[in-house]
Amino acid sequence: METIYLDGTSLTFDQVYAIAHGEPNSPRVEISADAKKLVTRAADAVQTLLERGVIAYGITTGFGAFKDRIIPPDQVELLQHNILVSHAVGVGDAFDIPTTRAIMLIRANTLSRGHSGIRLSTLQLLIDMLNAGIHPIIPEKGSLGASGDLAPLAHMALPIIGEGVVEYQGEKISGAEAFKRAKLNPIKLAAKEGLALTNGTSVMTALGVLQTLRAERYSQTADIAGCLSLEALNGTDLAFDERIHALRPFPRQMECASNLRSILKDSEFKREHSSLNVQDAYTLRCMPQVHGAIRDAIAYSRWVFEIELNAVTDNPLIFIDDATNEISVLSGGNFHGEPLAIAMDYLAFSVAELGNISERRTMRLTDESSNTHTLPAFLTNEGGLNSGFMILQYTAAALATENKVLSHPASVDTIPTSANVEDHVSMGATAGIKLRGVVDNVERILAIELMSAAQGIDFRKQIIGAEKNLGQGTRGAYALIREHIPFIEADTVMYGYMETMRQLVADGAVVGKSL
Repeated sequence: METIYLDGTSLTFDQVYAIAHGEPNSPRVEISADAKKLVTRAADAVQTLLERGVIAYGITTGFGAFKDRIIPPDQVELLQHNILVSHAVGVGDAFDIPTTRAIMLIRANTLSRGHSGIRLSTLQLLIDMLNAGIHPIIPEKGSLGASGDLAPLAHMALPIIGEGVVEYQGEKISGAEAFKRAKLNPIKLAAKEGLALTNGTSVMTALGVLQTLRAERYSQTADIAGCLSLEALNGTDLAFDERIHALRPFPRQMECASNLRSILKDSEFKREHSSLNVQDAYTLRCMPQVHGAIRDAIAYSRWVFEIELNAVTDNPLIFIDDATNEISVLSGGNFHGEPLAIAMDYLAFSVAELGNISERRTMRLTDESSNTHTLPAFLTNEGGLNSGFMILQYTAAALATENKVLSHPASVDTIPTSANVEDHVSMGATAGIKLRGVVDNVERILAIELMSAAQGIDFRKQIIGAEKNLGQGTRGAYALIREHIPFIEADTVMYGYMETMRQLVADGAVVGKSL
């Protein structure tokens, strides 16, 4: 993936991830040859409209409630400058660099489709910024998710006109200074260009894509963590029998059950069927049903954002008839983030459930009554003198509870703006930021379960023998944990180990070791 060519139709999740987490120029981003022609054609059409004196929203009129204010021809460039400086009013912490890079890439991709009227040179400057590693400081808060992500995208575009603040080569400097160092030149915007840069769903889409990718990884991690907990608790895999799930054939429930069977294959830590203990608690027995339902939400989110990645979401849009060269300027609402907001709200409360069930498994690992004394209280010897893993479960419970607050849907709310012209908004950016918070918390909850399960496995080994084999999918995860985190003999400072475990979850090492 040395070079990614943008054409507005073929950008993928993997490419977004590669650019978001890559270094400047690695991979490099370029505009495809065909896209260059379409972009130039639409920009020429805008100039034709100006020459004809056609009234078109955002080109020869003001914005929002000022849609009926006609702009004189000699002020159309100033109008585009003004949209950037007036709309750059975001507040709060700045997006991290991976999210910022994803925003820039996605915005450039949608503009490459050739319906936005931006000049090729202006689009190329946005891509040059990305390739050079000039990252605008974009405050997270201020978008309503309708009329696009106006405030954050204005901050993204400010350096193009010599304004704004950026991160460049590890320094926080002015956009003008970064351009000077990178040998780039700011420009004056032409008609339609300020609107094209700011009016779209690129922030929501960046958040959705990156958090969906994390959710996919943590869904796999949760299966591994649940199986390691099952082994530590002397559980059985009988509830994952293919025949059970064939009678309730939700595809991803069956897929999850199959994965759990594979992870636990050849395990000598699981319990064989007995008349004395025929079934486990729901957090073990119902993993296919719960984890499978969460996989459904993740799959839905991927479907939504795969479409949005290659959608044109600004307004108005330029259409040129191939046969007659007739130019049409159509005002619509593709900037409205409702599909994205609903998907991210759905994903947020679904991933929160992944944390809920994981925290309950940690509770069972630490509570000797719940695990019928299979493991010592709070996974420690000399309980009382030692608290062991007692407070790790507290932390997991606190995070799971916070997720319940963050799971309140943003998309059910709306506040009219722009003198009630924009009278329904999606709050999609808010949904995306909340989703990220939920995923962050679940990352930590799963890390706590994995640490606790590994501790439980060591106690089981003392009973059944250290030579006994874990499942094919859990033995690698257990070995990875023990490479970085020791068995906790007595109380010690644990937050460093927790952070190490969180990083192993975050970077996909747990999943990689279990394949």
